[in-house]
Amino acid sequence: MLKFDRYLLSEFVQATFATTLVLGIVVFGAAFARVLADIAEGRVPVDMLLPQLGLLFVNWLPIILPLALMIGLMLAVGRLYRDSEMPVIQSVGVGPRRLLRPVLALAVPVVSVVALCSLWLAPAAERSAKQMVNAASRNLLVAGLEPGRFTPIANGGVVFVGRISGDGSRFERVFIYRQKGDRLDVTTSNQGHLEVDDEGRRYLVLENGFEVEGPREGDGRDYRLMRYRRNEAQMPAADRKYDPNDPELLPTSALLRDERPQAAAQLHFRLAPPLLAFAFALMAVPLARSAPRQARYGRVVLGVLAYLVSFQLLLLGTKWLETGRMPAPAGLWWLVLPLLALATWLYFTDGRMRRARVAGVAR
Repeated sequence: MLKFDRYLLSEFVQATFATTLVLGIVVFGAAFARVLADIAEGRVPVDMLLPQLGLLFVNWLPIILPLALMIGLMLAVGRLYRDSEMPVIQSVGVGPRRLLRPVLALAVPVVSVVALCSLWLAPAAERSAKQMVNAASRNLLVAGLEPGRFTPIANGGVVFVGRISGDGSRFERVFIYRQKGDRLDVTTSNQGHLEVDDEGRRYLVLENGFEVEGPREGDGRDYRLMRYRRNEAQMPAADRKYDPNDPELLPTSALLRDERPQAAAQLHFRLAPPLLAFAFALMAVPLARSAPRQARYGRVVLGVLAYLVSFQLLLLGTKWLETGRMPAPAGLWWLVLPLLALATWLYFTDGRMRRARVAGVAR
């Protein structure tokens, strides 16, 4: 690689790395807030904070990296224009094809990483996160039970637990109050545990306790006292149940054989990010073109808006594929291919470097 290419590549890499770092910090904060909200609502145990945070961050990488690549290239090229380096480069006859070499030297590895994340790492991370949450749903704390606190249960009523074991698998001194029409039911037990069936329904299994059933109003003679060895009370269903057939959790190879519209939508949703990243990498150079004293960040805002509009269209097209409003063969090509064509046209026309007017200088 020539010294000129190494210089431009180093500028592009530094700006893209700095942009990725800043965007990563912002997204990491958003992911941290999301996982903390799940922990506060009892969906995820505290000890799963870091694994869930890391898996969620990997799942968002195909969204972060294309934007970081575009902004990084725009900042680097914009600095060259601001410091009057680009006019000097143009004066020696360096055309767009010559500038394309260092751009591709950065864009190709980044696009490869985006493709790796979008097609393999992100689905695997989402699948692992859901499996962890599904396994954690067998934990009493994740089910929403806390010692010394009344918790609503399914079909009405509340449950009170005096103590929960350290691993969240068993409880002691439980009290359950339920109403059925004009009658009430009070169940007590000294110990029990939580069970989850194949459909994800969670039950409090009470062992060796008593149940009192009678009218809510009356003279107190219509009550029944029962002693039991095992009794079950259904808890509210988990908000996030792991479904191994969910297209969002299937590997990309499995989506190729799946004929469901949701699977086709998810397949195209994974194919689009690397192509969009390459399109925005080409688009960054002409969008960053500016006069030496022109504001540096105005063009960056324009590029970010273009990315946001494209991403919203990507989500909208995916929704259309899922609902059958758009045929599966059309996929998201109506968005990706025109954007690639537009980026190529902008680069080789609007982004064309002017030829040097000095006689005898070759391109």
